[in-house]
Amino acid sequence: MEARRRFFTLSSFDRLLVVALSLVIVHITTVNAEGDGAARFNNDPDIKDIDIIATYSDVSGAVRISRVKMSHLSASWILENPADGDNGLPNSSQTLGDSFQAGMNLEENVEYPMGDHQSEEVGFFNRQKPPLSPVKLKRQMLRQKRMELRTAELIRQDNENDNIMQETAFEQSKRLEPRVTGKYSIWRRDFESPNTDSTLKLMRDQIILAKAYAHVAKSKNESSLYNSLMKHCKESQRAIGDANSDAELPSSALNQAQAMGHVLSIAKDQLYDCPTVQRKFRAMIQSTEGTVTALKRKSSFLIQLAAKIVPRPLHCLPLQLAADYYLQGHHKKEEQINEKFEDPSLYHYAIFSDNVLATSVVVNSTVAHAKEPEKHVFHIVTDKLNFVAMKMWFLVNAPPKATIQIENIDSFKWLNSSYCSVLRQLESARLKEYYFKANHPSSLSAGSDNLKYRNPKYLSMLNHLRFYLPEVYPKLEKILFLDDDIVVQKDLTLLWSVDLHGMVNGAVETCKESFHRFDKYLNFSNPLISENFSPNACGWAFGMNMFDLKEWRKRNITGIYHYWQDANEDRTLWKLGTLPPGLITFYNLTYPLDRSWHVLGLGYDPALNLTQIDNGAVVHYNGNNKPWLDLAVSKYKPYWSKYVMYDNYYLKNCNFRE
Repeated sequence: MEARRRFFTLSSFDRLLVVALSLVIVHITTVNAEGDGAARFNNDPDIKDIDIIATYSDVSGAVRISRVKMSHLSASWILENPADGDNGLPNSSQTLGDSFQAGMNLEENVEYPMGDHQSEEVGFFNRQKPPLSPVKLKRQMLRQKRMELRTAELIRQDNENDNIMQETAFEQSKRLEPRVTGKYSIWRRDFESPNTDSTLKLMRDQIILAKAYAHVAKSKNESSLYNSLMKHCKESQRAIGDANSDAELPSSALNQAQAMGHVLSIAKDQLYDCPTVQRKFRAMIQSTEGTVTALKRKSSFLIQLAAKIVPRPLHCLPLQLAADYYLQGHHKKEEQINEKFEDPSLYHYAIFSDNVLATSVVVNSTVAHAKEPEKHVFHIVTDKLNFVAMKMWFLVNAPPKATIQIENIDSFKWLNSSYCSVLRQLESARLKEYYFKANHPSSLSAGSDNLKYRNPKYLSMLNHLRFYLPEVYPKLEKILFLDDDIVVQKDLTLLWSVDLHGMVNGAVETCKESFHRFDKYLNFSNPLISENFSPNACGWAFGMNMFDLKEWRKRNITGIYHYWQDANEDRTLWKLGTLPPGLITFYNLTYPLDRSWHVLGLGYDPALNLTQIDNGAVVHYNGNNKPWLDLAVSKYKPYWSKYVMYDNYYLKNCNFRE
């Protein structure tokens, strides 16, 4: 049997089409064979297998060769005997050649370096080619028709998906009562505006207006105007690119804006109908609002995620400190108990934190403003992971004259699940499902309000340890509780002389008019809440609190906390956190301090009064924008960073920068 091989030179895109349409041209002359079909060829052991060779260029431009065995072809391939004649059909090479030239721009007889054997095969092009059989021609036509139908269907679906949102909103807006608002010629007005970046703003407004008029033109079968508007719209978008100001626009941008303005003028004259255009803009607004809502949810999720992530320098610091603590042999030294730890006549502070750097800022800023630093005792409680690092930091950076006590929360043996409500709840399957199961419904779909309360930090015992102050410090009578995201700006000793009038907690109230009252934090639809508390009761802030421990023990405050924490195991009374149970536990037991003692909002509100911040005794970075994160509000960060020792050996090693 004589095998003839034909070479094609195809681009990568054409090759894909050829494979998809199965239009590889194969001409085979059989000798002493009767009948047609690849099926017969595959079943006949006397017929020698044939190689089919096709060449193509890949994406890099290199020439590639592929081989296919004839025995691997499906039954739809036809073997023809030239003795059968052409049956009145046109020459196959002419028929398929025309098809390729029309659909795929196929190039034939392109010369490439090749061997003698391949040169003989190329000579096949100059020989007469047998015609296609009716069966094969019909199958090729059917395959091509199916491909065309499928392509048309995909294009139609793609167009529908692009317009479905705006089309739906447009139909809904037709039910709205339109109002005549006058003519809209934003492009002419902005050309006369001397404002900075007016050209960029103009072009963006033109694009919006062009899309609106294009939709109206399409609905009225004004295809020429529709195509013109969309063409200029794409050109304007291409001209704008990533520009954020007029200076970043190309020199041709103004000419494009003028050309767009001319097309918009024509569209306005032909299509302007106030009710129709107004409905279209309403539809666009509705569509945009849906997009904005989705982006807000994503933004909220990303902000919460960024607030939880520990920056690399902050992760490096405790590792360096812990390594040096053991290398320098501090773990072998016995600790001496300082009598000041339990002296009730001194000024005692409680700081519960796992952040070494933040804790050092609290201590440094407090000591810097203390008139008698030798009378100030700082009780720092941290977790097992950061205990050694915290000890090492204050060994090498001990504040002058002040006393530092560092404890590991795991050393409190009385703090166990049989006594502590939060630890007991952690063992429940429902709470584990809520916090730690990946297949739990995403809080992103429920909005940002729920997202922040799913942070497992709200179950950390370092947060809930504030409700066990009398157990932690049994010999103290008063203690000032400080969060690790605060900065002290004045001497705080006067707080120990404030008369709390028999109250347990001294705190700054946060309610202003209707904001930050109990109904913001508690579920008053639950009768257990509505029957025991007032929705208009004023909230107050954790972060700087003076606690009278004698009165605490007398009123069994920890027992009250346990009662309400157990009642909220299913999270129906309040969302998780320490402020809601604090509001309940110290209800009618909180004395309001002057607002100048505690200024809040530096972690979320960029519009605070700077004079009020400067006059505050304590400023609090409550919120996600902590001063040690990139999220920090830049104008508030200096209040915190001036107490960071950036020239410290460990901070330099961990690349801390101002």
